[in-house]
Amino acid sequence: MYRRSTPGQLSFENFYLPFGGKLSGENRWVKLAELIPWEEFEAQYAEQLSEGIGAPAKSFRMALGALIIKERLGTSDIETVEQIRENRYLQFFLGLSEYSDTAPFDASMLVHFRKRVKLELIGQINEAIIKQSDENDSSKQEGTTEPSDPTDEDNDDNEPPSPTNAGQLIVDASCTPCDIRYPTDLSLLNEAREQTERIIDLLYEQVREQVARKPRTYRRQARQQYLHIAKQRQTKHKALRKAVGQQLRYLKRNLAHIDRLIAVGASLAPLDEQLYRKLLVVSELFRQQQWMYQPRQHRIDDRIVSIAQPHIRPIVRGKAGTSVEFGAKIAISCVDGYVFLDHLDWNNFNESTDLPEQIERFKRRFGHYPASVHADQIYRTRANRKYCQERGIRLSGKPLGRPNQSQQADVQKQAQADAAVRNQVEGKFGVGKRRFSLARVMAKLAPTAETAIAVTLLVMNLEQLLRQSLFVFFAVVLSQQLRPLNRWQWHWRDPQAFLRVA
Repeated sequence: MYRRSTPGQLSFENFYLPFGGKLSGENRWVKLAELIPWEEFEAQYAEQLSEGIGAPAKSFRMALGALIIKERLGTSDIETVEQIRENRYLQFFLGLSEYSDTAPFDASMLVHFRKRVKLELIGQINEAIIKQSDENDSSKQEGTTEPSDPTDEDNDDNEPPSPTNAGQLIVDASCTPCDIRYPTDLSLLNEAREQTERIIDLLYEQVREQVARKPRTYRRQARQQYLHIAKQRQTKHKALRKAVGQQLRYLKRNLAHIDRLIAVGASLAPLDEQLYRKLLVVSELFRQQQWMYQPRQHRIDDRIVSIAQPHIRPIVRGKAGTSVEFGAKIAISCVDGYVFLDHLDWNNFNESTDLPEQIERFKRRFGHYPASVHADQIYRTRANRKYCQERGIRLSGKPLGRPNQSQQADVQKQAQADAAVRNQVEGKFGVGKRRFSLARVMAKLAPTAETAIAVTLLVMNLEQLLRQSLFVFFAVVLSQQLRPLNRWQWHWRDPQAFLRVA
């Protein structure tokens, strides 16, 4: 059951503190709460919850706010709840009306929050926040513009200028690794064998009276054979292949035992949801490994690399140190320091095919095409070059063909400038993976992992907005100090300007 919150933004002056005092309007969490349009998306969040059945659910502001707090502080689910319980500003950020020393929810609720606040909803919130910021900036600029000279106005018979291309679009793709151990065929087969042994034990207890003897699994012998190879620092290919074949035969025997126990009368109903799900994954894993083992192949579509997280796929990157990463691949676009998540997929994809759609999304967001698109070499296909040329968009990098001797220096200089601009999106990936959690996504389910990735990009944009508001604050203070001077008579590089103010 979902109960809608009272309309209106909670004011920090009205937040009740039992020990006296009041909140500060300059606190970062107070400013952050003003940037997010909570009420605009509450109805969309409430659609997936019943209005009259079940216990009252937490509000949309509390769900999204808890995910933002967790990502911004870089804490675990349990530590996030403790931080909220101890900090009055965090409780105000969640929409509470007064401070309480008890936790507003259990740490396990964060899993449900990640399931309810879905990827599409976070994308809409991200665009709404950036759109609201652009409107505020444009309104401030209109309020500070000086009146124009009426002699410079155009004649009335002139038509209004048509919108032209403006701005820069920076695109790139990367992988967000998940929290799994490095998968090998031998370790996966050993784990699958152990899971089938657990299932055989549970099924045999149901038909102990019908089956005189428990099926033999040779688990000790299989374990010793696995450890004999796994503990070696360097393993020869022949010995490794032999060990993989042994584990495959043990797994095949166990799956046959499970089928016979079910035929006798055992039921899979007593198995919990996770164990039943693992049985399905193990069956598919055995099929894939058997298909690769016989013809000595090392590639198959939709390859399973984790039994607990079967949605994860290997993403071949070809970079030094990490030639293969295991997680979701994302394609983002960066505009004026803000990041947009354009494509997320657990399978590897060619990011160059997303460029036309990213350009069209840029037009829908800002009302015009970008003047230039900055991307790496994989995006510069002939189809993308033709697409950009038809719309008057300059694609970064060197043009096709050999330039003239007179133009070679200019082409080289432009290519270096484009590479410098593209460093911005590389920096965004660096911030997301070093400062935030893109380097290791801890969520275990596919929907919750997608939400965690989207929340990371949302928090990065909120950090950008906070820095801009802080820059505006210092600019106002500096302009008040420099008010006695003519604004055209000083420059920030001129040290004498500050001496003249003093």
